[in-house]
Amino acid sequence: MSQNTTYFVGVDNGGTLSKAAVFDAQGREIAVASRRVNTLTPRAGWSERDMETLWQDTAAAIRDAVQQSGVAPEQIRAIACTGHGNGLYPLGKNGKIIRNAINSNDSRAQSHIDRWLKNKIDEKVLPLTAQSLWAAQPAPLLAWLRDNEPDVFRDIETVLMAKDYIRYRLTGELRAEITDMSGTGLMNVVNRCYDNAVLEAYGIPEIARRLPPLVESTAIAGTITPAAANLTGLPAAIPVAGGMFDIDACALSSGILDSRQFSIVAGTWGNNQYIAREPLIDRDLFMTSCYAIPGWFLMLEGSPTSAGNLEWFLETFFAKERTDWGTQFYTRISQMVANVPPDASQIIFLPFLNGCNCGKLKGGFFNLDATHGQAALLRAVFEGVAFAHYQHIERLLKFRDFPDVIRLTGGAARDPVWCQLFADCIGAPVEVPAGSELGALGAAIVATVATGLHADVKEAVNAMTAIEKRYEPNPAATVIYRTKYAAYQTLIKKLKS
Repeated sequence: MSQNTTYFVGVDNGGTLSKAAVFDAQGREIAVASRRVNTLTPRAGWSERDMETLWQDTAAAIRDAVQQSGVAPEQIRAIACTGHGNGLYPLGKNGKIIRNAINSNDSRAQSHIDRWLKNKIDEKVLPLTAQSLWAAQPAPLLAWLRDNEPDVFRDIETVLMAKDYIRYRLTGELRAEITDMSGTGLMNVVNRCYDNAVLEAYGIPEIARRLPPLVESTAIAGTITPAAANLTGLPAAIPVAGGMFDIDACALSSGILDSRQFSIVAGTWGNNQYIAREPLIDRDLFMTSCYAIPGWFLMLEGSPTSAGNLEWFLETFFAKERTDWGTQFYTRISQMVANVPPDASQIIFLPFLNGCNCGKLKGGFFNLDATHGQAALLRAVFEGVAFAHYQHIERLLKFRDFPDVIRLTGGAARDPVWCQLFADCIGAPVEVPAGSELGALGAAIVATVATGLHADVKEAVNAMTAIEKRYEPNPAATVIYRTKYAAYQTLIKKLKS
């Protein structure tokens, strides 16, 4: 590596992996390392993670990425973090860990949501929060802790999100970054600030003093402590930028700079989003949050109905093949799907294994018969995930024009067959950004702005991102998928009734 080159580190704490990547100033990925997140399920509907283990694993991923890159530590100029939104990462006095973190697919607080909806709390807070109410947001989780773990609730001194917790362990500074916190239902999104009226409506006004100061994505939110430097291999005292919500990170690394494009993240969650100058506040929209570009807002429809369903299917029914096929495993899975034409099977898969975007339905296969084998089931999973995304896109299209292009990221974007299926299903061109760790790249982008390498986010995005592949929709396949999608919707309506 040239001794004159500057490098940046991006960290991404998602639902299944903690990842770190080293990038050069042009956004080229130099090295990547990861650790699998150990999810704890002490009861049905609960999803937790050990916070100390999460930090140690994240620090190890950073250390591995730095070592594998061959970059001299003194060439690393800054670091920034991104991660999944919502859930709850509480800390006690002096940053003490007082319980496990709660993940964003946890459902223990659903009874609180049901009660709040019955009492029309959603109508009170919507004009301020610009978001729907759901069980894994911090507010219902805090209310659940108050009612079920009062000692823990009493001891909470700070409420953080995933990447804010990692940044705290890196810097020792307690901050909440604005794009992430604006997606929690705890903020006045329009005014970009905390609002006591929101907390009072939820019945948790005492949380106001436990919300840390807000920081912008591109602001310097601290520097690497000596202890963190020893664990991560990063130089002590280098800047740590505010970072951002992972949906913002993927949008930035996809080159989303105006409202002409849609961004789709097909990972553990299926996120479908666009940005605009004016915030959209509507009870039929899942969420509006602050975007990483000041003056812009991000409108999102999402649910845990995406590529995570395929991983469950493969782990459950393809365990032997995963071992036997080795590095060719996903290539051969993709080829199996490609060998089944879109109109060859009428199997419908509902991708609701981890949650639903249309009520309280569970997942399942329908229209099976004795002629169907593994390949037909795989194609049904691919299609069912695409249909769940399209259902969210239909909701967004009630508020805006059809996009010029779809920018696709997440696990599905690595599979060309799945990318083409998305293009055919939606009926729009699908573009895949260059790079494999786009969340981490989004974090690195804001790190370059925080250190002054780029004047603003737009300049950094233009300098550090590129489109690698484009998939044009096949009109004949789109007609087939419109028919299959109608059957998918009919099935959902019948099951709900």
